[in-house]
Amino acid sequence: MISARSTALVACGLCAAAVAIGAALGAASAPTSHPDVAPLVMPRAGMSMDQAVRMVEERYHARVVKAETENGEGHTLYVLRLLNDAGKVWTVRVDAASGSVQ
Repeated sequence: MISARSTALVACGLCAAAVAIGAALGAASAPTSHPDVAPLVMPRAGMSMDQAVRMVEERYHARVVKAETENGEGHTLYVLRLLNDAGKVWTVRVDAASGSVQ
């Protein structure tokens, strides 16, 4: 026999599934009428700061010694300062959305 509590848990699971499906379909947040489920806000597609750091360290065989984020006009850039074994220091910018290096 299914109790009222079991029914509520199934309903919560369905609400959570609906939120996840909405997010997978590209919704920034999925609406829900269930009071126990907060709207799910997904980050924009792209790369994280950690991913950008790993990518440039591997590409340039250098260590990131400083990392900053620049935001402007709805666009995010990671500004990474690199240091290699020879002591050379330089800066690269990584587009957070596309992963392109400038």
